[in-house]
Amino acid sequence: MANILVLYHSNSGNTRCMAELVAEGARQLVSTEVRLRDISEATHTDLEWCDGIALGSPTNYGTVSWQMKQWWDQQPIANWGKRDGRIGCVFSSAGAWGGGQEWTCMTLLAILMNYGVLVFGVTDYTGVKFSAHYGAISAGPPVADREQEACRRLGLRLAEWAATMIEGRKDAHPLNQSYERFSDLGK
Repeated sequence: MANILVLYHSNSGNTRCMAELVAEGARQLVSTEVRLRDISEATHTDLEWCDGIALGSPTNYGTVSWQMKQWWDQQPIANWGKRDGRIGCVFSSAGAWGGGQEWTCMTLLAILMNYGVLVFGVTDYTGVKFSAHYGAISAGPPVADREQEACRRLGLRLAEWAATMIEGRKDAHPLNQSYERFSDLGK
Protein backbone atom coordinates (compact mmCIF):
# COMPACT_ATOMS: atom_id res chain seq x y z
CA MET A 1 0.00 0.00 0.00
CA ALA A 2 1.35 3.43 -0.94
CA ASN A 3 1.07 6.10 1.76
CA ILE A 4 0.44 9.57 0.35
CA LEU A 5 0.70 12.77 2.39
CA VAL A 6 -0.99 15.89 1.03
CA LEU A 7 0.59 18.66 3.11
CA TYR A 8 -0.53 22.24 2.62
CA HIS A 9 -0.91 25.74 3.98
CA SER A 10 -3.85 27.89 2.93
CA ASN A 11 -4.62 31.55 3.63
CA SER A 12 -8.03 31.96 2.01
CA GLY A 13 -9.09 28.34 1.52
CA ASN A 14 -8.12 28.11 -2.17
CA THR A 15 -5.00 26.00 -1.56
CA ARG A 16 -7.00 23.84 0.85
CA CYS A 17 -9.53 23.17 -1.94
CA MET A 18 -6.66 22.20 -4.23
CA ALA A 19 -5.26 19.89 -1.52
CA GLU A 20 -8.62 18.15 -1.20
CA LEU A 21 -8.68 17.56 -4.97
CA VAL A 22 -5.09 16.25 -4.95
CA ALA A 23 -6.07 13.84 -2.16
CA GLU A 24 -9.14 12.78 -4.14
CA GLY A 25 -6.92 12.02 -7.12
CA ALA A 26 -4.47 9.97 -5.04
CA ARG A 27 -7.34 7.89 -3.67
CA GLN A 28 -8.24 6.83 -7.23
CA LEU A 29 -5.40 4.29 -7.19
CA VAL A 30 -6.38 1.08 -5.44
CA SER A 31 -4.39 0.28 -2.28
CA THR A 32 -3.46 3.86 -1.51
CA GLU A 33 -3.80 5.47 1.90
CA VAL A 34 -3.99 9.27 1.98
CA ARG A 35 -3.43 11.75 4.79
CA LEU A 36 -4.59 15.31 4.20
CA ARG A 37 -2.80 17.66 6.61
CA ASP A 38 -2.64 21.40 7.11
CA ILE A 39 0.80 22.42 8.39
CA SER A 40 -0.86 23.60 11.61
CA GLU A 41 -1.63 19.96 12.48
CA ALA A 42 1.16 18.07 10.69
CA THR A 43 4.35 16.85 12.35
CA HIS A 44 7.57 15.22 11.23
CA THR A 45 5.93 11.84 11.92
CA ASP A 46 3.71 12.47 8.88
CA LEU A 47 6.88 12.74 6.80
CA GLU A 48 8.15 9.46 8.27
CA TRP A 49 4.86 7.75 7.41
CA CYS A 50 4.57 8.77 3.78
CA ASP A 51 5.99 7.23 0.61
CA GLY A 52 4.86 10.21 -1.46
CA ILE A 53 4.16 13.83 -0.63
CA ALA A 54 2.15 16.51 -2.43
CA LEU A 55 3.15 19.89 -1.03
CA GLY A 56 0.96 22.97 -1.49
CA SER A 57 1.25 26.63 -0.61
CA PRO A 58 -0.46 29.85 -1.60
CA THR A 59 1.68 32.22 -3.62
CA ASN A 60 2.61 35.17 -1.42
CA TYR A 61 4.60 37.90 -3.17
CA GLY A 62 5.79 35.42 -5.78
CA THR A 63 6.93 32.67 -3.43
CA VAL A 64 5.79 30.24 -0.73
CA SER A 65 4.00 31.52 2.35
CA TRP A 66 6.23 32.28 5.32
CA GLN A 67 4.24 29.75 7.32
CA MET A 68 5.16 26.95 4.90
CA LYS A 69 8.81 27.97 4.89
CA GLN A 70 8.83 28.15 8.68
CA TRP A 71 7.28 24.68 8.97
CA TRP A 72 10.14 23.17 6.99
CA ASP A 73 12.75 25.30 8.76
CA GLN A 74 11.55 23.93 12.10
CA GLN A 75 11.80 20.26 11.18
CA PRO A 76 14.11 18.39 13.57
CA ILE A 77 17.67 18.47 12.22
CA ALA A 78 18.06 14.88 13.45
CA ASN A 79 15.69 13.85 10.64
CA TRP A 80 17.83 15.42 7.91
CA GLY A 81 18.63 12.80 5.27
CA LYS A 82 15.97 10.38 6.46
CA ARG A 83 13.51 11.41 3.72
CA ASP A 84 15.70 10.27 0.81
CA GLY A 85 13.87 8.46 -1.95
CA ARG A 86 10.31 9.54 -1.28
CA ILE A 87 8.33 10.79 -4.28
CA GLY A 88 7.02 14.36 -4.38
CA CYS A 89 5.03 16.94 -6.31
CA VAL A 90 3.61 20.39 -5.63
CA PHE A 91 0.69 22.79 -6.14
CA SER A 92 -0.06 26.47 -5.59
CA SER A 93 -2.80 29.07 -5.89
CA ALA A 94 -2.57 32.84 -6.30
CA GLY A 95 -4.98 35.72 -6.70
CA ALA A 96 -4.51 35.94 -10.49
CA TRP A 97 -2.92 34.17 -13.45
CA GLY A 98 0.68 35.29 -13.66
CA GLY A 99 0.74 35.79 -9.90
CA GLY A 100 3.81 33.61 -9.44
CA GLN A 101 2.29 30.16 -8.99
CA GLU A 102 4.98 28.41 -11.05
CA TRP A 103 7.72 30.24 -9.13
CA THR A 104 6.11 29.04 -5.93
CA CYS A 105 5.97 25.52 -7.32
CA MET A 106 9.68 25.68 -8.16
CA THR A 107 10.46 26.82 -4.60
CA LEU A 108 8.36 23.99 -3.16
CA LEU A 109 10.17 21.53 -5.43
CA ALA A 110 13.51 22.91 -4.19
CA ILE A 111 12.42 22.36 -0.58
CA LEU A 112 11.51 18.75 -1.34
CA MET A 113 14.75 18.14 -3.24
CA ASN A 114 16.75 19.42 -0.28
CA TYR A 115 15.14 16.68 1.78
CA GLY A 116 16.09 14.02 -0.79
CA VAL A 117 12.59 13.71 -2.24
CA LEU A 118 12.45 12.64 -5.89
CA VAL A 119 10.21 15.13 -7.68
CA PHE A 120 8.28 14.93 -10.94
CA GLY A 121 6.13 16.97 -13.27
CA VAL A 122 2.97 15.94 -15.08
CA THR A 123 3.12 15.77 -18.88
CA ASP A 124 -0.64 15.33 -19.31
CA TYR A 125 -2.93 18.12 -20.46
CA THR A 126 -6.13 18.55 -18.46
CA GLY A 127 -7.61 21.28 -20.64
CA VAL A 128 -6.84 23.34 -23.71
CA LYS A 129 -3.28 24.62 -23.26
CA PHE A 130 -3.38 23.63 -19.57
CA SER A 131 -1.05 21.25 -17.75
CA ALA A 132 0.61 20.68 -14.40
CA HIS A 133 4.16 20.45 -15.73
CA TYR A 134 5.65 22.11 -12.62
CA GLY A 135 2.69 21.41 -10.38
CA ALA A 136 -1.03 22.11 -10.31
CA ILE A 137 -1.84 25.82 -10.26
CA SER A 138 -4.93 27.95 -9.84
CA ALA A 139 -5.89 31.60 -9.87
CA GLY A 140 -8.34 31.91 -7.01
CA PRO A 141 -10.34 28.81 -6.13
CA PRO A 142 -9.97 25.84 -8.49
CA VAL A 143 -13.43 26.06 -10.07
CA ALA A 144 -12.69 25.33 -13.74
CA ASP A 145 -12.76 21.69 -14.81
CA ARG A 146 -9.18 21.92 -16.11
CA GLU A 147 -7.91 23.21 -12.74
CA GLN A 148 -9.74 20.55 -10.76
CA GLU A 149 -8.59 17.80 -13.10
CA ALA A 150 -4.99 19.05 -12.91
CA CYS A 151 -5.14 18.68 -9.11
CA ARG A 152 -6.71 15.24 -9.31
CA ARG A 153 -4.23 14.10 -11.97
CA LEU A 154 -1.33 15.34 -9.85
CA GLY A 155 -2.56 13.28 -6.90
CA LEU A 156 -3.20 10.22 -9.04
CA ARG A 157 0.22 10.48 -10.66
CA LEU A 158 1.84 10.79 -7.20
CA ALA A 159 0.08 7.63 -6.06
CA GLU A 160 1.10 5.85 -9.27
CA TRP A 161 4.76 6.84 -8.93
CA ALA A 162 4.88 5.98 -5.22
CA ALA A 163 3.28 2.59 -5.87
CA THR A 164 5.66 1.94 -8.77
CA MET A 165 8.91 3.24 -7.28
CA ILE A 166 8.44 2.46 -3.59
CA GLU A 167 6.08 -0.53 -3.61
CA GLY A 168 7.39 -2.10 -6.85
CA ARG A 169 3.95 -2.22 -8.50
CA LYS A 170 4.63 -2.20 -12.23
CA ASP A 171 0.88 -2.26 -12.88
CA ALA A 172 0.65 1.22 -11.33
CA HIS A 173 3.18 2.84 -13.69
CA PRO A 174 1.59 5.88 -15.42
CA LEU A 175 2.34 4.51 -18.89
CA ASN A 176 0.39 1.34 -18.06
CA GLN A 177 -2.84 3.23 -17.38
CA SER A 178 -5.80 3.42 -19.74
CA TYR A 179 -6.81 7.04 -19.11
CA GLU A 180 -5.92 9.66 -21.71
CA ARG A 181 -2.45 11.05 -21.00
CA PHE A 182 -1.67 12.97 -24.18
CA SER A 183 -4.07 14.71 -26.43
CA ASP A 184 -4.41 17.57 -28.85
CA LEU A 185 -5.52 19.77 -25.92
CA GLY A 186 -2.03 21.23 -25.71
CA LYS A 187 -2.04 22.43 -29.33
